[in-house]
Amino acid sequence: MSPGYPNPSPDALSCQYIISVESGFTLSLNFSDKFHIESVDTEEGLNCPHHWLEVIIPGRNPMKLCGGTSPGLINTNSNIVKLDYNIDNQGQSNGWSLDYSTHRVTCPVPGQVAKGKVTPSLTEYFYRDYIFVRCDEGYKLMMAIRYERANNQDKLIDCGEPEPLLNGGVNFLSGFQNQYLSVVQYHCNEPFYSPYGGNNVSLTCEADRRWRSNHDVILRPACLPVCGRPTKQNENHFQRIIGGNDAGEHTIPWQAFINVGDSRGGGMIIADRWILTAAHVVMMNGQVQTPEAFSIHLGRTDVHQILETPSLNATAVHVHPQYNNPNGLNYDHDIALIKLKDPVTFEAAIMPLCLPSEDDRYDSGMIGLVSGFGITDKGNQQRFLTNKLKYVHIPVVEQERCSNSLKLIPRSQKPILTDNMFCAGTPEGRKDSCQGDSGSGFTLQSEDGRFWAAGIVSWGIKCGQKGTYGFYTKVANYVDWINKIMREN
Repeated sequence: MSPGYPNPSPDALSCQYIISVESGFTLSLNFSDKFHIESVDTEEGLNCPHHWLEVIIPGRNPMKLCGGTSPGLINTNSNIVKLDYNIDNQGQSNGWSLDYSTHRVTCPVPGQVAKGKVTPSLTEYFYRDYIFVRCDEGYKLMMAIRYERANNQDKLIDCGEPEPLLNGGVNFLSGFQNQYLSVVQYHCNEPFYSPYGGNNVSLTCEADRRWRSNHDVILRPACLPVCGRPTKQNENHFQRIIGGNDAGEHTIPWQAFINVGDSRGGGMIIADRWILTAAHVVMMNGQVQTPEAFSIHLGRTDVHQILETPSLNATAVHVHPQYNNPNGLNYDHDIALIKLKDPVTFEAAIMPLCLPSEDDRYDSGMIGLVSGFGITDKGNQQRFLTNKLKYVHIPVVEQERCSNSLKLIPRSQKPILTDNMFCAGTPEGRKDSCQGDSGSGFTLQSEDGRFWAAGIVSWGIKCGQKGTYGFYTKVANYVDWINKIMREN
């Protein structure tokens, strides 16, 4: 209502009232019966001599209601009408009041379908209700073709080819040649990619020649890599990296083979352009090696095959800023990221490993999987550099036992143990990572079967000896740093 209603409003007063309703509803303004409205032409309506009320609807011309003395009705053909403010003999206006109501927008009831039916069958349909048209057996649903007029000619409405989807594709569900009301559905290349939001997105060709999604919250479809779910798994043998087995094809698809000069190391794929490894793998004589110095291979388990294929090009190397190991005894913050020049496409042989999440745990006794192309043995103390990708299952060890295993080492030769590390292995030895495995992953498996990067092969004392363990960079302590580097680069 106007201020002071039903008494006169103060002079030179301007008030604004905003009424909002959700989509799918109409709004009715119901003025009190103490004043009347009559239609006026545009020029007169824009020059109200006394008081006026202006109704503004977004996207439409405003309705200006002027104070007057002649009763009348709204002319629905005009946006500008005159409002009688019920001005008394002294020229005072008693103002106005109104109430408003909303009503759901109704849609026409669909007609009968020959040789088919419409469900659900309702007496009323409202905004955004759905109907389904089903044909009788032996009949096919054909969509009506819509045309638009241009230069006195009928033109078929065509939305053009849907945009291609990276790491996915598009299927036609109904319609013909991208025409009006055709429906297409995007899909991702499973099991290596999954749709953003968890649902495949359907698009419909609308009258404005645009493909529109059936999911309002998704602006455009996208396929996200699936991490930590290899298409095959190794048999759970617990016997002879040191004391390990040859890895089967596609069982450890996140494994990277890295050569720097004459040194061999490993890494883990964590994104289509990023490899996680140890800092000491990418450094020589205290210096980070240039990207050109690296030979990087993915997707192969045989070194002979690896060396016959071209290397992937690196474009940047990021070492943790706090890594400082001049004498080979301080492997704290032993972590680095290598960025590839070109993204890789994931498939059975090349898949990323998941990073730790908040609910992932490093419980003592949990069995982890370590893999690599490092030194192995033949069961008789003969050791050699393997030509096959090896893996072994070993348990996480409590930190106190890790520390105790270093007590007999002279202080001058003892590496530093910090909370950024953990160790794994068995008291009797015989199962361990070793030289050449550095930078490869120690993975644990979540309850849902997802493998995640728990550790990075970092350092150890005498591979596989009784009473010794392998030490690993604790990746969970560096998730924020990893995400920051990838986000900013």
